[in-house]
Amino acid sequence: MAVKINFNEAAAKTHTALIINERAMNRSLLRLSTGYRILSAADDSAGLFIADMLGTVAAALEQGNRNIQTGISALQIAETNAGQIYTKLQEIYVRAQNAANDINDPNARQALQNEINNFIDAIQKIATDTEYNGIKLLNGNFQDKSIHYGARKDQVITINISSVKATDLGAYIVNGNGAVTSDTGAITSLTGGTSNFYVDSGDYLKVYGQTVLGIGTSYTTGLVDAATVASNINNNSDLQEAGIEATAANSSTGKTFTEIVSTTGSVSSINLKFFIGNAQSGTETFSITGISNSITLQDLVNKINSAASAHDAAVTASAENGKLVLETTNGETIGIQVEVTMSATGASFTVNLDQLIQDASSQTFAASASSGTAYVVKVGTLQIAGVDTYSISYAGISATDGGLNLNVSSGDYATFNNLNAIDVTTKSGAETAILIAKKALQKVDTVRAQIGATMNNLQSIYDAQKSAYDNTKEAESVIRNTDYAKEMSEFTSYQIRMQATIAMLAQANTLPQLVLQLLR
Repeated sequence: MAVKINFNEAAAKTHTALIINERAMNRSLLRLSTGYRILSAADDSAGLFIADMLGTVAAALEQGNRNIQTGISALQIAETNAGQIYTKLQEIYVRAQNAANDINDPNARQALQNEINNFIDAIQKIATDTEYNGIKLLNGNFQDKSIHYGARKDQVITINISSVKATDLGAYIVNGNGAVTSDTGAITSLTGGTSNFYVDSGDYLKVYGQTVLGIGTSYTTGLVDAATVASNINNNSDLQEAGIEATAANSSTGKTFTEIVSTTGSVSSINLKFFIGNAQSGTETFSITGISNSITLQDLVNKINSAASAHDAAVTASAENGKLVLETTNGETIGIQVEVTMSATGASFTVNLDQLIQDASSQTFAASASSGTAYVVKVGTLQIAGVDTYSISYAGISATDGGLNLNVSSGDYATFNNLNAIDVTTKSGAETAILIAKKALQKVDTVRAQIGATMNNLQSIYDAQKSAYDNTKEAESVIRNTDYAKEMSEFTSYQIRMQATIAMLAQANTLPQLVLQLLR
C-alpha cells in the first residue's frame, strides 16, 4: 500500500462519515426533544405542505364549531323568549274564549280586555328587547343572518327569524257577511244571469290560488253556500299547509211572528220548501205542505224540526220572544220557498218572508192572483283566516249585499288583524279574537319550530365536524409528529455508529505513524 504523511485518506473519509452520523443523530435528538418528525421543509417538503394544509383545515373546523356554539347560544335565547310569548298568547286565547260566553256582563268583558291588553304589551316588549350581544333576535331584524360553520368558503347556514311582535302577530282575515235576497217566484229563478246567490258555469271562488267553490268542486249547480266553502278550504292540503282555515255560521231571527200570509181574503193552503246548504240543481231539502195560515209559531217550529230530522237536514228551528229562529249546523245557506194558494181571488195578499228569515223583504201579490210563490235565501257568514297573507279572487258568488258578500274585492289580499285589533267587549269580537289568537299561536309555534330545527341542524354539524377535526388532526399527526418507538431505535443506532466512527477515526489517525518505521 502507499504510505503518505501529507494526506490521510482514511482519516478524512472516516471524518466525513462522522459528520454525517453526527448530523443524523442531532436530527433524531431534536425529533425526540420536540416531538416533531418534520423540523424544517428540508426534512420532508411534500409532507410539510400536506401537514400544514391539514393543520389549517383542523384549525378552521375548530373555529367553525366555536361559531356554531355561538349561534346555538343566540338561538337558545330566541327560542326561550319565543316560548314566553307563546305562553302569553295562550292566556289571550283562553280569555277570549271566556269573553265569548254571553254569561259575561259588559264589566266582566272589559276586565278581560284589560288583561288581554297587558299580555299584548308584554309580548311587544319581549319581542322588541330580546337580543344577543346587541343583536335583536325577535323583532324581525334577524333576517338572512349566516353562521359560517365549515372550513371552506360559503359553508354557511342562513337563519331567518320572523318578527313575533304584537303588531306583527295575528290573522289575515277575509269576512263574508252573508247576504239575503227575496223576491216573487221560485228559488230556481236565481239561476243564470248576474245572480250572486247561485253557482253557475263560470262562477268561482279561489283562495291562495285554490278553487274552493265552483262547478266541479262540490257543485253541479246550486245555491252559494258558506259551509261548502269552509269545508273545501279546511280539507285542502295546500291551504292547510299554508295555515289557512275557514269557519261558517248561519243564524236568523225573524220579526215577531203573527202569520205567514197577511190578507183580507182566505188562504186555502201554504207549502214551505226548504233549501239547506248548496241545494244542488235547485232541489229542495225537505217540504212542509198544507200549512194553515193560522199556524202558531210553536207548531211551525215543531213541523220544521220534524221534517228536518226526517231528511237529515242541517237546520234547527226554535221560538225566541215570539220570533222564529233558524240556525244551521255548519253555516249552511237557508232558502225558503213559500207557495200560497188562495181560497178565492179578490183580495191581495202579502207573504211575510221577514217573519221567516231575518232581513228579508215581504212580497205582495195582486188581488187577482189565486196563488203565488215567493222565496228568500240567506247565505251564512264566512270567515277565512291565515297565518300569512294570501290573495282571494271570485266571480258570480259575491257582491255588496249579494251572495257571500265578501269584504275584499276580487284579486285583493286578506286584511291583517294584529293582536292590537282584539276586542272582546262584544260576543262577535271575542269570537274573532279567538281566531286572531289561534293564528298568532300558529305563527309563534312555526317560528319556534324553525329555530329548533336550525339548532338541531347546527348541533348535527357540530358533531360531524368534531369527528372531522379529530380525524384531520390524526392525519396531520401521522405526517408531522415523531414516532417515538421508531425514532428511539434509530437514535440508538446513530449513537452506536457515532461511537464506532470515533473509534475508527482514532485508528485512522495512527496510520501515518507507520512512516517512522521506514525511517529507522
